Amino acid sequence: MNLLRQWSRDLALGVRFAFAGGREGWVRAVLTAVGVGLGVALLLLSTALPNALAVRHDREEARLDYAFSAETPPKADDTVVVAHVDTDFRDKRVRGRLLEPEGPRAPLPPGLGAFPADGEMVVSPALKELLASDSGKLLRERLPYRITGTVGETGLIGSQELAYYAGGSGLARHIGDGDVYRLERFGETDSAPEEPDPVLILLNIVVIVVLLMPVAVFIAAAVRFGGERRDRRLAALRLVGADGRMARRIAAGEAMAGSLLGLVLGTGFFLMGRQLAGSVEVLGESVWPSYLDPSPVLAALVAVAVPTAAVLVTLLALRGVVIEPLGVVRAAKPSRRRLWWRLLLPVAGLAMLYPMVGQGRENGDFNQYLVVGGVLLVLVGVTALLPWLVETVVARLGSGGVAWQLAVRRLQLSSGTAARMVNGIAVAVAGAIALQMLFAGVDNQYTEDTKLDLNRAQMSVRVPDGTPLAATAQKFADTKGVRKVTALWEGYFGDSSWKTENGPALAAELTVADCAALREVAELPSCADGDVFVLDGDQFSADGPKLNKPGKKLYIESSASGVSTEATWTVPAGVIEARSIKDPTGTRRGGFLMTPAALPENLRKSVSGQVYLSIDESVPDAYEYTRNTTASVDPLAYTATWSATRTSNRFESVRTGLLVGAVCVLALIGASLLVSQLEQLRERRKLLSSLVAFGTRRRTLALSVLWQTAIPIALGLFLAAAVGLVLGAILLKMTGTPVSADWASVLSMTGIGAAVVLLVTLLSLPPLVRLMRPEGLRTE
Repeated sequence: MNLLRQWSRDLALGVRFAFAGGREGWVRAVLTAVGVGLGVALLLLSTALPNALAVRHDREEARLDYAFSAETPPKADDTVVVAHVDTDFRDKRVRGRLLEPEGPRAPLPPGLGAFPADGEMVVSPALKELLASDSGKLLRERLPYRITGTVGETGLIGSQELAYYAGGSGLARHIGDGDVYRLERFGETDSAPEEPDPVLILLNIVVIVVLLMPVAVFIAAAVRFGGERRDRRLAALRLVGADGRMARRIAAGEAMAGSLLGLVLGTGFFLMGRQLAGSVEVLGESVWPSYLDPSPVLAALVAVAVPTAAVLVTLLALRGVVIEPLGVVRAAKPSRRRLWWRLLLPVAGLAMLYPMVGQGRENGDFNQYLVVGGVLLVLVGVTALLPWLVETVVARLGSGGVAWQLAVRRLQLSSGTAARMVNGIAVAVAGAIALQMLFAGVDNQYTEDTKLDLNRAQMSVRVPDGTPLAATAQKFADTKGVRKVTALWEGYFGDSSWKTENGPALAAELTVADCAALREVAELPSCADGDVFVLDGDQFSADGPKLNKPGKKLYIESSASGVSTEATWTVPAGVIEARSIKDPTGTRRGGFLMTPAALPENLRKSVSGQVYLSIDESVPDAYEYTRNTTASVDPLAYTATWSATRTSNRFESVRTGLLVGAVCVLALIGASLLVSQLEQLRERRKLLSSLVAFGTRRRTLALSVLWQTAIPIALGLFLAAAVGLVLGAILLKMTGTPVSADWASVLSMTGIGAAVVLLVTLLSLPPLVRLMRPEGLRTE
């Protein structure tokens, strides 16, 4: 009990010293609090992420408007027909829906108070703002509806989401043709949950550890601001009778005071950032402020852990300092740091990860505790090894110019302070390199080749059944930025009625196009309008020759009128044989080819169109002009922009989460480094003023500050690259992926780290110039 009272009294005395030291004490406490507060804000953000993801998922589920059942419900007074009319505008996705209620009790989608009438639409706030701006002119042409309201927050997954609901008519006849559904309720899903992927789980765990570890390092560094001045105050306390243990407890109390103030500031930073989050978009992702409600348990853990960590870090730091009434031993040359125990940390981390080597996706059952512990120990190893590396290297640096000598001597006297400043950036870079290696290694497991021929087309457009062939192709040919149009209308022939129980026994494709477009899918011996061809019957088109019997009746089904109908075609004599080749999608077609003049009138509404477009990318907004043409052809026409590869949505979401988190962590790194740099300059104010008073050029002092930053940063980035490569290699081994160094990522990550530090150093030069004045020698 006496020990507890003693600790409480000494800690309280430290808190009092932190705020009762005049202007000097307040500045020191505020700098510490700002450094801690930035870290606390990011920690609170991380505690709010689980809730944000859960709410976002729930809202996405609540507005689901797909028909998962194979059977379409009958029309009733409680049904609504929904057509998906999504589009893209430049680099953003626009979620669009056409709604046609079929009765007074039709279900409303979340976020709407009433159905928009035909020709009207309700838009999200972000889309309303875009349409009202000059940059949204092309998009306004694509959405010829009158805005009558805005979608409520419950109907949107993010504050910057572009979405609209418009009134439609005659949608029921398109049910089954594309993304048009009749619904009895929104949010209905019968889809089974996806099987957990061990590699994606591993990626999630490592991403969380890598993003939060630098935050903990910065908080630990921030509570040690003002270390040299604090030591002098502790020596004064020893002079008036305090023993060594009491002095350390008082120092811990000072650190705790700064951390408590940091908690307050961090909460304020978080609340400001929470409001700001509703008006910004990072890498295409946005949230509503209401999403960012921290978990009470995790927030309480942060509130307890930060002051506790401040006390423990301070006590640990003072173990190597002997505080005496006349000064501290820190002023003498410190003993050499030992390497062996510092190596134990990363070695122990690798040992925890090693048992999971080779598990891969098939046998992957990665122990989450071993993964977290192993990655943490490897990254903590960076913070343990860096002080030894800085001390060892700077002890061997030779002579040079005055600026170089000032910087080297300063580093030799306080290499630990320089290493602490760099630790956070080194940990962040090491983790980022390991993650980039892991992402690059497993990327091919989640990315597939689309087999699309981007040399022949860069966009495709699907138009509904019954759309006029020639007029549609001509509209695209007249569109600005379109170089070539390949319009193919498609259907399926069967040797018997499609309405029979088992359907036709033989079926073959039908492709209708002009001669130029047909040559994109087959080698034709000759071609004139009115010709009919049958493809050669190889493995891609086996049924075509079997159906090519003059006088044989073939059946084709259509749902263009909303009711399934069937038309027939009699195979004529003189059908020409042709050889199938790969079309723009990379596949080979089978069955029959027809030129427009050969297509009977009764089949014209039974074929749906696929238009392949070659785009002149030198024309600004060529893709937008094409999408506008698509909307003018038919509101239900769908445009797809082609790419060479397709990436798994789950994998892409993890990568996007990493990039968003990395942006936040880099912002924290930059802000914390700037605070740390300003604090160090403030501590050396009298020394800088003295050097200027003795005639040292300001340019020389500025260069010395740059060297003091550049040397530890270079060493820290070198160590980070080495540790990151080792950690990345072991993570790749765990996933059963061949190990290869992604040197582009290594160079980019180290370059980003160096750029952040360079920017911080440049921002610290104006305060440095103000500090280099003889007036800084004044004292009170």
